[in-house]
Amino acid sequence: MSDDKVRNVIIIGSGPAGLTAAIYAARANLRPLCIEGFSAGGLVPGGQLMFTTDVENYPGFPKGVTGPELMNRFRDQAEHQGAELLTADATKVDLSARPFKVWVDDDVYLARTVVIATGARANYLGLPNETELKNRGVSACAVCDGALYRDKPVVVVGGGDTALEEASYLAGMCSEVTLVHRRDEFRASKAMQARLRENPKVKLALSHRVVDVLDVAKDQVTAVVLEDLKTGARREHPCEALFVAIGHTPLTELFLGQLETHPNGYLKVVPGTTQTNVPGVFAAGDVADWNFRQAITAAGTGCMAALEAERFLVAEGGH
Repeated sequence: MSDDKVRNVIIIGSGPAGLTAAIYAARANLRPLCIEGFSAGGLVPGGQLMFTTDVENYPGFPKGVTGPELMNRFRDQAEHQGAELLTADATKVDLSARPFKVWVDDDVYLARTVVIATGARANYLGLPNETELKNRGVSACAVCDGALYRDKPVVVVGGGDTALEEASYLAGMCSEVTLVHRRDEFRASKAMQARLRENPKVKLALSHRVVDVLDVAKDQVTAVVLEDLKTGARREHPCEALFVAIGHTPLTELFLGQLETHPNGYLKVVPGTTQTNVPGVFAAGDVADWNFRQAITAAGTGCMAALEAERFLVAEGGH
């Protein structure tokens, strides 16, 4: 096996973490290959921001920027710096021995280091209209989209810490927040529950579920349909946004059994680094972060992963 067939760095994923890693790795003359995904299946090139209309909290864009435009700029910068991008899905990996192997269908690519930046997918309710109204009032990120609904009524679905945190955050800017939960009790901490119950802007709809979201014909959210799980009664509840806070699913299927994960499925890294339990394999962005899940934090860890990969190669006497 000749050395010229072994890549210094292969990056799997092309959201903010993957493309930032590609930019830094390319500038370090590592000639990275970024397998960016393919929208027909698996990862989406550009990551979850490709489904976001307005991004108003990414530094450097005082008037905001659309998600696709921001990710296209990331991609252009990575290519300009010399990264090679492959628009395809990684279908299999072997991290048991070096060089690491990454398959794209029947083609196998070899790498001295691998950066995993496959991200996480927000869980939604599975309602037909929900998909139609994403980014038109249906969101899975209050921090990302809450400011668009300042002084307007909104609904949050969920019963864990994330849902209560999002409801508290939104209560600071929206006229009213209705928190919908299937059970009579929340899973969140008692202190957080107490704080939320004391907030006059937060209304609770316990033992309820959202069974529909309106109105596709108007191309915006105007109400949700709530069902009382004790009586079966349904009613329309007017609102201008629906925030779904029922968790995320990390895209780690390729790596299960090869890399250590937390109980919630996210890849485990050494705190303060992007190092996984396999030397030479690094995890960046939302695939290892269920706490912040922001474009800028993902980009930061993408930078870290590229720098750590470079240092790993230098310490080996390579590169």
